Amino acid sequence: MTNPAPVDCWLTDMDGVLVHEETALPGAQEFISELRDRELKFLVLTNNSIYTPRDLRARLLRSGLDVPEDAIWTSALATAQFLDDQRPGGSAYVVGEAGLTTALHDIGYTLTEADPDYVVLGETRTYSFEAITRAIRLIEAGARFIATNPDPSGPSPQGTLPATGSVASLISTATNREPYYVGKPNPLMMRSALNRVDAHSESTVMVGDRMATDVKSGLEAGLRTILVLSGSTSAAEVDHFPFQATRVLDGIAEVVPLVAELAQPVASTD
Repeated sequence: MTNPAPVDCWLTDMDGVLVHEETALPGAQEFISELRDRELKFLVLTNNSIYTPRDLRARLLRSGLDVPEDAIWTSALATAQFLDDQRPGGSAYVVGEAGLTTALHDIGYTLTEADPDYVVLGETRTYSFEAITRAIRLIEAGARFIATNPDPSGPSPQGTLPATGSVASLISTATNREPYYVGKPNPLMMRSALNRVDAHSESTVMVGDRMATDVKSGLEAGLRTILVLSGSTSAAEVDHFPFQATRVLDGIAEVVPLVAELAQPVASTD
């Protein structure tokens, strides 16, 4: 068996791994510091398309985590990169907020209601029935349907909120058109992240709290994966999945010593 390559890049989910709401989880600050001290490549990933990397950096700073803006990769950015590769200089009707509209403007896309190439659905705090109806009619008229991520719900201090996947299902039912989801668990999200930091799958680890998105997308992109039990997936649920993470740990604090350990070459047993 080939010895695994030393790890020089870390991808990590944000909510449930580094933070819960506005509070840093135990070990998160030490984890980021260890990566920065060792000058390893890393990205913090999120399927949330509402916020720009600048917004998310400010949120993390409030929780005590100093993550550079260029080390944050969102499903909105991955979606914009995908559309730029597919149809450079295209047009889109967007149901979403600043994180998504800014990402599309930055690649030179025109946002329009008039015969767009794509309808792009992201998360928003207030889904408008009028906007959803317009999206349905544009898709029926021939616009291609893209969604930033398939998450059906998301957390809030008040409780569960409907998210992109739920609204996408509504539009799909009305149009009989399924969207192409760019964010996790699509391994495209991981590959776009690796391209951003010029890293390779064989020397990268993905840390997440969801088996169905973080671990699945990491596995399908050829990464080693670590599931932490500080978020969505519980210990009792792990064995129900037909695939497994490389390691299962209680939280990000247990990952900190692995940064140094996995950065070392594995001695050959031949």
